[in-house]
Amino acid sequence: MSKDISIHSWPCSYYVSNGKRWVCGTLSLTPKSIRFTSSKDGENLASFRLFRISEIKKESSSFIFSSLTITESNVKHWFSSLQPSRAVVFNVLEHFWREQLLGSGAAAAVGVEASESQTSKGKELIGLVSGSKKRLEDTGKVLHHQGEQFDNIMVGLNKIESDSYVADKLLSELESPPWWPFGKLPWRSQQEAKIQQVASACASASAKKGPGKEGVITKVPVIFSKGEDSNLKPGKLTVLVSALEISDSSSQHVHRYQREEVDDIRVHTPFELSIRQRFIGKPDIRYRLMSAKMPEVLSILEMQYEKKIEFMPDYSAFKSTREQSPSDLETSLWNTGNYYTASGFIDCIRLSEAQPGEQQAQLQVQVLQPPVSDSEAQELKQMVMQLKSLALEAEAELERQDEALDIITSSVDHATTHIDKHTRRMRKLL
Repeated sequence: MSKDISIHSWPCSYYVSNGKRWVCGTLSLTPKSIRFTSSKDGENLASFRLFRISEIKKESSSFIFSSLTITESNVKHWFSSLQPSRAVVFNVLEHFWREQLLGSGAAAAVGVEASESQTSKGKELIGLVSGSKKRLEDTGKVLHHQGEQFDNIMVGLNKIESDSYVADKLLSELESPPWWPFGKLPWRSQQEAKIQQVASACASASAKKGPGKEGVITKVPVIFSKGEDSNLKPGKLTVLVSALEISDSSSQHVHRYQREEVDDIRVHTPFELSIRQRFIGKPDIRYRLMSAKMPEVLSILEMQYEKKIEFMPDYSAFKSTREQSPSDLETSLWNTGNYYTASGFIDCIRLSEAQPGEQQAQLQVQVLQPPVSDSEAQELKQMVMQLKSLALEAEAELERQDEALDIITSSVDHATTHIDKHTRRMRKLL
């Protein structure tokens, strides 16, 4: 079951209050719970749901130093000797606990879904969004092909500019008087140098002109570390049209991957991935990211970095278990942070009066089928995020092509002027 697959585990010791002793073992985080397993006999000594936890806190006392406490139903559980450090374990547990309470739906992201049939309204909405996505993808392909044509035109204009410079040099040599053996006349060389300087300045100004404001697709809270460092810190991941940005908890910039700089993205689990940029002669730049909202980002990264993303075996282990046990239905009601709207809309609760002859009143609870199921809502959300990404990419491509058209227009005018000038100079030589 997916609920038994751990997102992350840490060696530690747990205080058993009944026996008043410390037990060594492993603290594991799953999509919906936290559990401690003894390393001696593999016994599960503690297990509690994320939504039942009331507090996660760093504590210490005269008897216990550098400990982590988890409070559930007014019962405090003590954990110590946490590796690699108490701060790392606290950051990860607090992140997933907070996102669970805020309604991140981490359990549903790995296929933990209630046994519900698809609704007609949900199918209709998914069909409409899917059709819009298909049309937008086709539009993006046409825009990409049009951009390649513009690039080829600019390459041809650059070749014309180069040939024009060679023609200008040859005409200058032909126009020089026979008594001047050094090619161009000195005053003409100075004039051409000034013209060339002005043209270079204009080209530099055009090149420095930015593509405009970058489109932010989504921002998610993450826990990140650099390279092989095990010190996980809280921060944010910002997915842009042309880049990926990592910032710390105070919104200070940590690193920015341009889209063409990303060499590979390895997805270890639905909640963890690593981004790498390769270098020759120096260490690679690699960041490891964990987030309860990472499944929302993966659908966008799959589309943006289709040829660079790689799914590891652990990811398949999560996805292969998509069923939910009956005991998990209680949790699904809390995943959206609202008891009455999480796994279905409870439209009415009716208390029927006791029928004549009955000894006890019966409580009848009628749960009507929602117009859109939770799984369909999650799928629609991911498709809308993909539509937003495609729209922002189309906007960026249109801005780039507008700039390319301006450069092409000015280059064509410049080439036309040079050709007319060279034609007049050649006629004078005849």
